[in-house]
Amino acid sequence: MYKPNFQITNNLLTYVTRIESAKAVIDNSPLVPSWEAKFRNDASLRTIHYGTKIEGNELTKEQAQQVVSLEGYVDSKDAAEKTGILARDRDIQEVLNYRNVMMWIDQQDALNSQGLFSEKTLKTLHSLTLQRLIDDKYIGEFRDKQVVVKSATDGQIVFRPPVSFEIPFLVEDFLSWVNNPQSSNLHPIFKAAIIHYQFVFIHPFIEGNGRTARAMATLSLYNSGYDFKRFFSLEQYFDSDVERYYQALLSVQQDGEKDLTYWLEYFTYGLALEIDKVKHQVMKLSKDLKLKKELGTQVALSERQIILLELVNNQGQITSSDAQKVLPNISVDTILRDLKDLITKGVIKKKGVTKGVRYELAE
Repeated sequence: MYKPNFQITNNLLTYVTRIESAKAVIDNSPLVPSWEAKFRNDASLRTIHYGTKIEGNELTKEQAQQVVSLEGYVDSKDAAEKTGILARDRDIQEVLNYRNVMMWIDQQDALNSQGLFSEKTLKTLHSLTLQRLIDDKYIGEFRDKQVVVKSATDGQIVFRPPVSFEIPFLVEDFLSWVNNPQSSNLHPIFKAAIIHYQFVFIHPFIEGNGRTARAMATLSLYNSGYDFKRFFSLEQYFDSDVERYYQALLSVQQDGEKDLTYWLEYFTYGLALEIDKVKHQVMKLSKDLKLKKELGTQVALSERQIILLELVNNQGQITSSDAQKVLPNISVDTILRDLKDLITKGVIKKKGVTKGVRYELAE
């Protein structure tokens, strides 16, 4: 059976401690449903945008958001016509597909996950990722030919994955390890990192291996209770320095002992950075006891009020002119009503009079 080789270093212990500390804050944060939905939607968008951008997708984040927001659309041409986006069909289709991947992962029940980590799941995620992008005979099916991985900088071959006839055996062996109680003794973050690496190494498909591997790693984190309310996305960290991401993956093969330690440090450090950002975002929304109490009773906030409250959190205080800048298509009277409602709910307070009026978080 597969057996990962790595060392528990001081760096790994430091990163995991930071993550656990932030997780406690996030899990116990008394946010209202509208804020939680906003954070989840933002994290999902970043996962989809940066997860496809790593692979060469040229859509901007704003264009990706337009595509992601289309409910019921599965074809790039229909999506392009609806949004008016001028881009390659492939780029639009990749975003539509990866949105469906994330939706599928969100629908899985962590309490009823027996058999979830299986060849069927791997092929399902690949099918969702590559719909309408490659020949149907390769969608959700293991490759039957040899492939190579080339450097994006100089085109040189940097990795030769296992030959195709070995794939079914390698996948079966690795999934046996994933489902073995022995792997359950590992910290869930280390396990997710190993899942990510090993599926990239096996490279079971003609195309889409990176996205499928990242999806399996995300599924593993969610399934083990490390979903952080689904407010996080690692893909932006990976995309911020793509060369370093690939070098971290390749480091395992370049080591004669196939040591995963550096890859685990890279993965865990990135997650620590992302979760720390989420923690501070959450803390800004519940920075005083009164706000915690109000939010804990699920104060209903409109989308406009969410935008206004976020502005107050970022700036400390705002004026009506500040509010108009972030809500340019909304009338002044409507904005003032929204602010008055936030005051009534005890979320913000008003200071000053006439032209000197400012709004800040309630004490």
